[in-house]
Amino acid sequence: MELLRDAIDIFLHLDQHLQAWTADRGPWVYLILFAIIFCETGLVVMPFLPGDSLLFAAGALAAMDGSPLHPAVLVGLLAAAAILGDAVNYAVGYRLGPKVFSRDSRLLNRKHLQRAQDFYEKYGGRTIILARFLPIIRTFAPFVAGIGKMQYRRFALFNVTGGVVWVASFILAGYWFGNIPAIKRNFHVVILVIILISVAPIVVEYVRNRRKRTPASPE
Repeated sequence: MELLRDAIDIFLHLDQHLQAWTADRGPWVYLILFAIIFCETGLVVMPFLPGDSLLFAAGALAAMDGSPLHPAVLVGLLAAAAILGDAVNYAVGYRLGPKVFSRDSRLLNRKHLQRAQDFYEKYGGRTIILARFLPIIRTFAPFVAGIGKMQYRRFALFNVTGGVVWVASFILAGYWFGNIPAIKRNFHVVILVIILISVAPIVVEYVRNRRKRTPASPE
């Protein structure tokens, strides 16, 4: 229970925790951020990591006076982490495929895989770009592309495009807006809004699918 409270606190106060990490570790915080983004996009067991909000908070921190973080370095380094993560995830899906999901668990959830498969079937290769902005699906989309044996050259094009656009948009949004006094005072609310906006399309799609599958009641 205490671990859950700590995780929620980190999610809601990413700006404060990032400042503390930067004060303690200086430029080494780049490595921490790289590892988090890589793990969220590259490991199918890590879909719960805070990608969108972390990028926004990092951009906001880079805008502060005296910050050792630079927005251009953040965009380049974390875009590389996101691209490399998806490439690894694709390779795992391509080589191992459904064998990874032979046993369901809390970490390897068949529902998450099915949701990503449905999304992939609807949007095709564009899923690799669109999924960057959708938690959970973001982690499973490259894995599904690997299972589906998408041509790697095509996957790489979507992967690089999506990775750069995703990372740059959130970091620059944080850099430009994160230190506006009203946003800074209510940073936890902004993080919640980012999470809710990110999750909303998944919820809408889920509700639509439920309605389609539910037979109409006889009059």
